[in-house]
Amino acid sequence: MASVIQQNVPVFGEWVAQLNGPVNAEITPKVQGYLLQQNYQNGFFVKKGQLLFTLDPRQYEAAVDQAKAEVGTAEANLAKADNDVQRDTPLAAQKAIAQRDLDTDLTTQEAMRSQLQAAKASLANAELNLTWTKVYSPIDGIAGVSNSQIGDLVGTTTKMVTVSQVNPIWAYFNPSESLFLKFAPQVTAFISGKLPRGTHPQMPVELIQANDVPYTSSGKIIYVNRQVGTGTGTIQMAAEFPNPQAVLRPGGYGRIRIKVSDNENALLVPQPAVIEVQSEYMIIVLTPENKAVFRPVKVGDRVGPNWVITEGLKPDDKVVVEGIERLQMAAAAMPELAKEGIPVNPKPYVPAAAVGGGD
Repeated sequence: MASVIQQNVPVFGEWVAQLNGPVNAEITPKVQGYLLQQNYQNGFFVKKGQLLFTLDPRQYEAAVDQAKAEVGTAEANLAKADNDVQRDTPLAAQKAIAQRDLDTDLTTQEAMRSQLQAAKASLANAELNLTWTKVYSPIDGIAGVSNSQIGDLVGTTTKMVTVSQVNPIWAYFNPSESLFLKFAPQVTAFISGKLPRGTHPQMPVELIQANDVPYTSSGKIIYVNRQVGTGTGTIQMAAEFPNPQAVLRPGGYGRIRIKVSDNENALLVPQPAVIEVQSEYMIIVLTPENKAVFRPVKVGDRVGPNWVITEGLKPDDKVVVEGIERLQMAAAAMPELAKEGIPVNPKPYVPAAAVGGGD
């Protein structure tokens, strides 16, 4: 026999969530070439700026050499044009040569200067193309399995690998609009800038992993979509979790659990006291005369070892927790007695944890 417990109980919302990295960088080369080397191990951590792939650089090295030669030619042409202008300027002033000859020299000088600038720009572009034959990671993260093999011809549309940031990692979930409104004030306070910069709503978020084991660290809401989905009536949100050991991976699933409200003065009974038959629930209540009466009830959430009863109980009721099977057999054998109540000799219920004495 156990007394009904009356207390405030937190109400949690729970939603299916999918994990993803805040940044998932698809690595594509900026130039075309044959893949010579893969410089990382598939599935391993990489650092920002770490070399991932090396492409055949020979054609780009040749382009650099050609561009350097063109710069040299342009510099020589400009030097000759400068000499012509320097030589002919005093001669034109003395009327020793026609002014149009000096004008031609000046025009040639400007053309050669522009030609040198163009040659230097071509050299810079060739050198840039050469550096792009080495492909680096733009972020810290985990690099997946390479889509390209040694010897493949890769280009600017080739997705060679994806590098995903995993610490922290984001869990996307979609609460209904009605449930979102229960905790929206805390979230919108942050989004509207009413909280100090760099802080987040005090709303711990729990992640239940795919193996039904709670994740070791709590998270925080960091993203709410701008609108409710017109077709689904849900709103996309994301929670951020620390993930230094990369236990959580992009594409994984779990469940997000958030406290959305409090159930004040809720009535709770030990879970073994609740009888479930074909989605219907019953509890055996003791009358003041120590008679066991079967009573239909409606249940709410499970809270630890207890179950919230939303209808069918009063705060001062006492319920049967043990020996329920014998009472069910007695009720089946004596239906008339069951209506009036089956006499019992109740004893206080002792939870299993208490019986062990904490050992």
